[in-house]
Amino acid sequence: MAGGGTGIRKYVGALKDTTTVSIAKVNSDYKELDIAIVKATNHVENPAKEKYIRDIFYHLSPGRPRADVAYCIRALGRRLSKTRNWAVALKTLIVIHRALREVDPTFRDEFISYGRTSSRVLHMSYFKDDSSAEAWDYSAWVRDYALYLEERLESFRVLNYDVEKDPVRTRDLDTVGLLDQLPALQQLLFRLLGCQPQGSSSYNIIIQHALSMVALESVKIQTAINDGILNLVDKFFEMQRDDAIRAFDMYKRAISQAEQLSEFYEVCKSIHIGRGERFLKLEQPPASFLATMEEYLSNAPLASTVQRNQAVLTIEYKKKSEAEGPSMPSPPAPESEPEPVKEDPPVAEPTDLLRMDESAPDTSEIDQKNASALAIVQQADNAPKAPGPTSTESVATSWELALVTAPSSNGNAVTSSKLAGGLDLLTLDSLYNEAHRQAQAQQSANYNPWETIPASGAIMQQPMHDPFYTSNSIAAARNVQMVAMAQQQHAFMLQQEQQRQMMMTQQQQASSNPFADPYMHAGTGMQLHAGNAYTGTGMM
Repeated sequence: MAGGGTGIRKYVGALKDTTTVSIAKVNSDYKELDIAIVKATNHVENPAKEKYIRDIFYHLSPGRPRADVAYCIRALGRRLSKTRNWAVALKTLIVIHRALREVDPTFRDEFISYGRTSSRVLHMSYFKDDSSAEAWDYSAWVRDYALYLEERLESFRVLNYDVEKDPVRTRDLDTVGLLDQLPALQQLLFRLLGCQPQGSSSYNIIIQHALSMVALESVKIQTAINDGILNLVDKFFEMQRDDAIRAFDMYKRAISQAEQLSEFYEVCKSIHIGRGERFLKLEQPPASFLATMEEYLSNAPLASTVQRNQAVLTIEYKKKSEAEGPSMPSPPAPESEPEPVKEDPPVAEPTDLLRMDESAPDTSEIDQKNASALAIVQQADNAPKAPGPTSTESVATSWELALVTAPSSNGNAVTSSKLAGGLDLLTLDSLYNEAHRQAQAQQSANYNPWETIPASGAIMQQPMHDPFYTSNSIAAARNVQMVAMAQQQHAFMLQQEQQRQMMMTQQQQASSNPFADPYMHAGTGMQLHAGNAYTGTGMM
């Protein structure tokens, strides 16, 4: 059954190739190129004929229009993305690999540009052919081969040259160039080592054909890495710590990859790959050298330390040159007649109207004058003095402190006028005058406690004065405001008490007179007028 299934698949594959060629002859504008691509990448499990590969390379030559190159890249990419057969995929990758090695570099540039503008052509991480057990092994090697070709293009972007075609340049690079290019070369070698065949793929003739090209390229890649490592070792003991750490990791990775590459060469020799070719003979460095690098790495200077040491050396060199400069005697100048001194006429200086050239006055002297002017009353001799500032404290000489420490004469006057209970003379006099005014106002029926009573008779009543009249425009102190509020509240309570007593007296008088009107306001003139009116009415 397995053999019959394989035969059917081969028949279906051959039918597909024939149909594709027939369609290309009728509908394609590039008939010859399409036919060459289909026949070079057919389903036959044998290497492609060299004739069809040469036809493809002819359309990729420098003399052909760039449109032919672009169409060929698109056709190869379309062939690679649509197939599910390992033979078709592997043959397509071989055509691309050989074009990168043998065709003009313009193909490589066009291929890189096409990969940037569209999906990656060599992205085959999900490719598989499950038609048979051998196809599984072949599919795995096809995926590894595609990864290597993709890394080959990526390394060209970093190195700016082709490792296979161009001469090696890692021997003459500086430290920065080595730290940038060596990782790219080691990553390319890592993908190459991944192409080591496993299982049944080691004996497939198409895979062996592709593996021979990979093995030949490993020689140039390893040579470039060896030259870079030698250059890196020469500069290692002068590197800063960060660069030395990276260089040490590269050195250890190079040793590990050298061992893996030796195993790769042994596998290739066992399956007769690279017959007649001379592979590299890799030797391991002595362990003592690796220990020496580790010892330097532990004591390597940091970047800031190196820069600081360079700055110190520069300063010492400048000081030394300055010290040696005056000690060297200068040659005596030849005696000559003194030149006449030219006197320049005096230049009239412009008048400084804003006085901007005057020196700024001393601020401490101004503070002392302000303190003396504001501190009118000096502190008494018998008053307790505050302890002077210690040596660690700063002595305040500003005039703001004088306002707090030196009492003024106004404060003494206010203190002397204070009486028991927190009242002063002006407030007490105002309370007496207010009580007197309210007592006189009770004689009037239309008494308004908030209205000033006009003076009557020959004697003129003294007008009331607000004790805080002069300070109404200036906010008083907080303690003064609190005392004034307490006084006003007390006066208001006295006034309410007097009004309540007056109303009770009027009610008692009204209850003792049965003929009085209880709603009539208390007043002498209005009561007489009401009595006369009642009398007249009774007489009538």
